[in-house]
Amino acid sequence: MIKLSDAIESYHELLMDEQLASEADAQMRGELRKRGLYFGERPLCTVLRPHFYFTDQWSYLQQETEILLRAFGIAHDACMRDSKLRGQLFLEPYEEQLFSLDINSVVPWTSSRLDSFFQTERNTLKFVEYNAETPAGMGYGEILGNLFYELEPMRRFQEQFYVYSMPTLGTLLESLMRGYGEWGGKEFPQIAIADWQDVPTLNEHEICRQYFERGGVRAILVDPRALEYHDGYLWAGDYRVDIIYKRVLISEMIQRMGVDNPIVHAVRDRAVMMTNSFSAKLMAKKASFAFLSDERNANLFTAEQLRVIHEHIPWTRVVSERKTVYQNKTVDLLDFITERREQFVLKPNDEYGGKGVMLGWEASLDDWNETLQQALTTPFVVQERVSSVTRDFPSIVDGRVDFSPRYVDADPYVFYGRTVYGCMTRLSSVSLLNVTAGGGSVVPTFLLARK
Repeated sequence: MIKLSDAIESYHELLMDEQLASEADAQMRGELRKRGLYFGERPLCTVLRPHFYFTDQWSYLQQETEILLRAFGIAHDACMRDSKLRGQLFLEPYEEQLFSLDINSVVPWTSSRLDSFFQTERNTLKFVEYNAETPAGMGYGEILGNLFYELEPMRRFQEQFYVYSMPTLGTLLESLMRGYGEWGGKEFPQIAIADWQDVPTLNEHEICRQYFERGGVRAILVDPRALEYHDGYLWAGDYRVDIIYKRVLISEMIQRMGVDNPIVHAVRDRAVMMTNSFSAKLMAKKASFAFLSDERNANLFTAEQLRVIHEHIPWTRVVSERKTVYQNKTVDLLDFITERREQFVLKPNDEYGGKGVMLGWEASLDDWNETLQQALTTPFVVQERVSSVTRDFPSIVDGRVDFSPRYVDADPYVFYGRTVYGCMTRLSSVSLLNVTAGGGSVVPTFLLARK
């Protein structure tokens, strides 16, 4: 039975022809700018191989993730109803004020993304974060996948393997239209893709906008501060907004615009559908992983969901002075994570892009203890270390093909909070995989079957 490493080796053997590799690199780099495949001023991809899964490996990831999503859905619904349970998520006062606008409304997540590490050789899948509010990467991934199909090494590789891409923009648009219909929209909607005018992901927003337009749905990019609410509608100039495809973070929107702003007013009056919605923040909190894995909440979930939580969610707790259970033993949380910092990661409850994350195995004892003290006043979670995944990827360095190891993650996209399709793959030479943080790159994800 052929292994994934064998398929990768077959691809790499093609690149031993340095002329072929150099021509493919020149073609790729020439097309990146033309197709908007830049993150700010940085090229999105710098390597010559996409990431692969065999179809059965992908099926495993998909099936296990969809079971886990049902647990997240139960947690979300329970926290919407019960303020005591919701307290475990440490919402900000404005979040408590706004989440109730979603009660009896449609699903809060038309699209989301779960970030994980997937050891395919051992079928070890560990999720580390749920991007339930503003999942990025779908536009980039689809266009980058199209580009790789055009490269000669990929053409030759397809003589040995069936290769399948997973384009996601069509599913994204279908989810937006479904949500709008269930929300009660009656007219053919117009979309505003809302984010700040200076973010490095504007290229991807434009990719999405163009796709929506090709699908027959009018769409514009708009800075949230340019929106006005009057005459029963939300407006960007003379453009009526029916759907806000929200790519701006709620925390940043409220920080810059306050709670008393046109978007909040329009959502409250049901004059516009916004997705992902305010209550998406519940499961976007890092504390949602603590909620799922904490013994106090086990009664909420089915046996199958508890199995998946146990197998795929690393042990996570909100940092506090308490006793808890670790591997069937009661421990004093603060003492335990102080003594064993090499086993854990500290994460702020409500940050993104790797901000404030401390890897215990790379931190000094003084820095770790200082962050723990901060965590007693500002919500943090502590999460058990997850084994990273590394694979060699080829790139052109000083005119020659170089095969160097990269850390690799697996970030499946989720539609309507239930269905997994498509996957973002990030690479990095450092252990914190995050493009926003300033390192690493993205490659398209393809499924393989042997011919």
